[in-house]
Amino acid sequence: MTLASNFRESKAVYAVAGAGDFAVEKIREVPEHVTKYQGRARETATKYQGEVRETVDRYRDQVRGTVERYRGEVSRYQERVDAKDLPGAAVAYATHFGTRAAEFIDELAERGKKVVNREAVEVAELTEAKPAAGAKARTSQARKPAQGRTQARSTTKKNGA
Repeated sequence: MTLASNFRESKAVYAVAGAGDFAVEKIREVPEHVTKYQGRARETATKYQGEVRETVDRYRDQVRGTVERYRGEVSRYQERVDAKDLPGAAVAYATHFGTRAAEFIDELAERGKKVVNREAVEVAELTEAKPAAGAKARTSQARKPAQGRTQARSTTKKNGA
């Protein structure tokens, strides 16, 4: 097995190629989104600047009162939480995260497989095109000197006679 075939059969290589392709796709969309939202952001900022100051002043006192009220409630809820439940919840969360990560890696590997196969086809087409072009160039080069020799011989014969 060659090194190239080992790479082609590697899921990690496909995942990296898929991640690269995905990143390029998203990066190409960035300038469009930036110009689109830049104008909106300026308009919105100027429009709501005054309203934000008034709203902050109005709600500052309300927030302080609400924070004090909920501090007492949080301490009551802390007493209800059983520390024995935390490891089970952490395991469930980690398992769910692991499953999602594996699914994402599989998606990237499939995308990468398509990219690698597409690139392999393009390389094969280029490789096939080069020998054909090289063969045409060799035959045309071989014909030109032969024609030149024929003309040179005919002129020397004329000069000699």
